[in-house]
Amino acid sequence: MRDPTHSSGSRGFTLVEVLVALVIIAIALAAASRTSQMATDSTFIVKQRLAAGWVAENRLARHRAVRDWPDPGTSSGEETMGGLNFTWQENVTNTPNVAFRRIEVKIFSGQDQNYSYATLVSYIANTK
Repeated sequence: MRDPTHSSGSRGFTLVEVLVALVIIAIALAAASRTSQMATDSTFIVKQRLAAGWVAENRLARHRAVRDWPDPGTSSGEETMGGLNFTWQENVTNTPNVAFRRIEVKIFSGQDQNYSYATLVSYIANTK
């Protein structure tokens, strides 16, 4: 007669199978965590680039709004946009047409000028 408490058809998980399943879950969770971190980093970079673009557009808009005729040369300053600190650099140069000047605005994150987050180039006409 068969003992109903020890059925040869019932089978549990072995320790090795449980450990393999835990390793697979750990790898999947590590990959998900890394993906989440990369998405967070990408979002911050997009925020920096967007804010830097606004700073550059604001610099050019100031020239147009006050209708100034900037002297050739380089100037720089600092500005905060969206809680982020930026350093801007403007390079004004003459053009072949004496009625226009070329303005190139570069935006850097903080004091680090190794990489510009935004660069805009525009031309200003002498309206005076």
